[in-house]
Amino acid sequence: MSIISKDISKAIQLLTAEDIVAIPTETVYGLAGNIYSEKAITSIFETKKRPFFNPLIVHISSIDELSTIVDHIPVKAQLLAEAFWPGPITLVLKKKAIIPDLITGGKDTVAVRVPNHPTTLELLRRLEFPLAAPSANPFSSISPTTAQHVDTYFKDTIKMVLDGGACTSGIESTIIGFENDEPIIYRLGSTAIEAIETVVGHVDIKNSVKSETADIPDAPGMLARHYAPKTKTVLTDNVLETIKRYPNKRIGVLVFTSKIESTSIKTQIVLSKLGSLEEAASKLYNALHQLDTEHLDLIIAEEFPDFGLGKSINDRLTRATKN
Repeated sequence: MSIISKDISKAIQLLTAEDIVAIPTETVYGLAGNIYSEKAITSIFETKKRPFFNPLIVHISSIDELSTIVDHIPVKAQLLAEAFWPGPITLVLKKKAIIPDLITGGKDTVAVRVPNHPTTLELLRRLEFPLAAPSANPFSSISPTTAQHVDTYFKDTIKMVLDGGACTSGIESTIIGFENDEPIIYRLGSTAIEAIETVVGHVDIKNSVKSETADIPDAPGMLARHYAPKTKTVLTDNVLETIKRYPNKRIGVLVFTSKIESTSIKTQIVLSKLGSLEEAASKLYNALHQLDTEHLDLIIAEEFPDFGLGKSINDRLTRATKN
């Protein structure tokens, strides 16, 4: 039975004993363990039912630690780290031999970031090791943005959720890899591509849709079905027309700014009445969790504007619709 607690010392005790603990970040809650403990890392994969070929993100307390776990830091990686850390950018870099292959899916690169959450930054500073921490949810399910979400998933299988309140960004970090020392986006996330390009110039987005039987993904979060409710979900640019295709169904609707008028809608959530993509992103997963408890036949999600964090929201909703 897990406990929800703000006690950082208790979390340190458990993590040092090679247990796993759910921790808060600004993006989503992570399921964390000592990167040097095979027991802890294996427990993360088994608890999440995550395939072992899918790499984990390593969390460190400051940019100064980066050189202790990676072999090469391209100039543009250094610029991005200085501009955005602590924050929701993950860099995929050549790893030092000290980083276990279990964390990297056997690849010679490691995904690493400095989270921007005061509780977890304090935790990391007080620990003698970095933490691997994928999202604290069963593999492919909706990511958790509150301690209660984590507890619902894992109350019988982990010992502690370190409570840091609701996550402020609400979707995962943007993941950036490097090919010939040039940055390329492997996963869209909480840092918009436009912000990244102000630091390093034009950045391409790698096709990140991979099947569960594909080669080892370049980074976490690159499989086709991910972040998905149990309820069948449809993404559309015309909610009303889509509703007509599903007569006599219990329908929930997720929209950006304005309610849809239809008697066929059982439940409806507006993510940002002010039209803020940042607010919509911060509320996205919580809304999907809520809709998934409404005993609906179908969730219809409105497509978001294809710029800024709208791209990232559309990415998550697209993955939620995959069979």
